Amino acid sequence: GARNSLNNQLGELEGRLADAEAAAMKGGKSAMAKLEMKIRELEAELGSTQSRSGEAAKAFQRAERKAKELAFAQGEDRKNQDRMSELAAKLQMKIKTYKQQIEEAEEIAALNLAKFRKAQQELEETEERAKLAMVI
Repeated sequence: GARNSLNNQLGELEGRLADAEAAAMKGGKSAMAKLEMKIRELEAELGSTQSRSGEAAKAFQRAERKAKELAFAQGEDRKNQDRMSELAAKLQMKIKTYKQQIEEAEEIAALNLAKFRKAQQELEETEERAKLAMVI
C-alpha cells in the first residue's frame, strides 16, 4: 500500500530528476556551444582589428618617413636658397664696383679728351702764328 505508493513516488521523482539533469546537460551544452561560437567570432574580430591596426601602423611609419624626407628636402632647399641669395648679393656688389670703375674711367677719358683738345687747339694756334710770322 503505502510503501508501494512511496516507491512509485520515488521512481517518479528519480525520473523527473533524470529528465531535469538531461535538460540541464542539453541546455548547458547548447550554452557552451553558443559561448564557443561567440569566442570564435570575437577571435576573428580581434584578428581583423589587429591586421587593420598593423596596416595603420605601417601607413603611419610610411607617412612619418615621408614627412622626414620632405623636411630634409625643405632644409636643403632653404640652404640652396640662402647660398643663391648670398651669391646674388656678391654679384650685385661686383656690379656696383664695376659701375664705379667704369664711371671713373669715363671721367679720366673725358679729362684726357679735354686735355687733348686743348693741346690740339694750342697747336693749331701756334701753327697759325707761325704761318703769320712767315708771311710777315
